[in-house]
Amino acid sequence: MQLLDGRATSAEIKEELRLAVLKRKEEGKKIPHLAAILVGNDGGSMTYVNAKVKACDAIGFESSLIRYDDTVTEEVLMNKIESLNNDAQVDGFIVQLPLPDHIDEMKVTQAIDPKKDVDGFHPVNLGNMVLNLPGFLPATPAGIIELIKRNEVETEGKSCVVIGRSNIVGTPLSIMLGRNKSPGNCTVTLTHSRTKNLKEITSEADIIIAAIGRPEFLTAEMVKSGAVVIDVGTTRVEDATKKNGWALKGDVKFSEVADKCSYITPVPGGVGPMTIASLMINTLRALDLQGK
Repeated sequence: MQLLDGRATSAEIKEELRLAVLKRKEEGKKIPHLAAILVGNDGGSMTYVNAKVKACDAIGFESSLIRYDDTVTEEVLMNKIESLNNDAQVDGFIVQLPLPDHIDEMKVTQAIDPKKDVDGFHPVNLGNMVLNLPGFLPATPAGIIELIKRNEVETEGKSCVVIGRSNIVGTPLSIMLGRNKSPGNCTVTLTHSRTKNLKEITSEADIIIAAIGRPEFLTAEMVKSGAVVIDVGTTRVEDATKKNGWALKGDVKFSEVADKCSYITPVPGGVGPMTIASLMINTLRALDLQGK
């Protein structure tokens, strides 16, 4: 069993980006500026946003963090998005999800300028991804692809099962892994909560992507020996043995599954750091898409 170390791989990417920023400075070009909007005090969201700000500092990007209470109105949030769309100094921005129930997430996503949508969630960017046209790839799927590529995990001709059909991870990743390129050329089965005989399907897979949002959902009996398992899940679970009272669990029961795998991602330290690295890649690319 070999760990797919997202922290180590993302560190390589950040160093490459840092050197690219230094080169831009030497050439007198604009330095990338990433802004993030955070609504409320969700612990997981705060952790991710803070990690993104730290990554910007390490690479040499400029960054801005805009915070609102969870009582903020949709109108106020939409006005801020419009302001960032029109701010020439901001090259890319994200609105951290999830949002409070009174705010329409799809409306917010569609309001972001596709050329600044570095999360890759806008319908224009998702459409460009499907057609393999220039645009931003969704950060988590792109991070997984990069992790596979840099660790030389073979995908061609492999049977791949994706568990979870979200527009953010499962669906775009299934498309990207099925493409005629490397990594890619998988035979992909996209499964979900209503899939029948899921155990039988996953137990035949060479590659399993678990992105269903259920802690320790994938168990050893669902995985064949030698499979590659990538765990996208990050759920806080109460744990009295921990100082902070909770532990971070993935969608894979790591203690059972790891010994059966050829490769597996840990949680934390697997997909999460790669998502942030992909966001940084998209932010640098935003300058090219905007002609800066």
